[in-house]
Amino acid sequence: MEHVLDNPIYHALTSGHRHLAKGVDEVKYYTEDITAFAGLKDNSQENLNTLYQITPAESLFVFFAKTPVEIPAQWKLLTHIEMFQFIFRGKDIPAIDAPAITDLDLAHVAEMTDLVELTKPGPFLSKTIELSNYTGIFKEGKLAAMAGHRFFPSPYREVSAVCTHPDHLGKGYAFKILQEQIKRILLRDEIPFLHVRNDNEGAIKLYQKLGFKIRTEMIAYVIKKEA
Repeated sequence: MEHVLDNPIYHALTSGHRHLAKGVDEVKYYTEDITAFAGLKDNSQENLNTLYQITPAESLFVFFAKTPVEIPAQWKLLTHIEMFQFIFRGKDIPAIDAPAITDLDLAHVAEMTDLVELTKPGPFLSKTIELSNYTGIFKEGKLAAMAGHRFFPSPYREVSAVCTHPDHLGKGYAFKILQEQIKRILLRDEIPFLHVRNDNEGAIKLYQKLGFKIRTEMIAYVIKKEA
């Protein structure tokens, strides 16, 4: 039997993020200014063709798969990324002893976008913040680190956009801000999970230290609809 997290984007768009979804029954995608992810009930040629037919010209999407997928010819495959999917297996809610953590809102989007552009944790668009619970650490009035939520295939909540400004690496900010994210998710009786490139050894060690365990391997496909 398929686990919800075997297809996290589709299950997010049919449960916790239903209000952010566009598409048809078996092919869903996020509103364009939220994020560029699509979720298919199954990664069949038929569903990829449907995604092509129902979306605007030159659309770009990211979708996840547990096993390799053949991309139909009308799509341009830009890249694929091999990842690990982690799920939180810690037993306790973290006790936070950290620098002041700030809730981020629309007033911070420009700084958040700059940090994402610098560190490349993943796509961040004008309304990505609506995925909720973005938090940051500021130093000398500038955003030094941040993280937030992404997919919500209830009751699982993904931690995402984890990044630290290069000037502040090695100070433990990512660890502290992730502890805060974990705490907030657990206090809502939800289960934290996340994705990371399988060659990002530093991040993998950090997540394992926090209590995350590898659940499965995943592949992210980045595809574009040709003009």
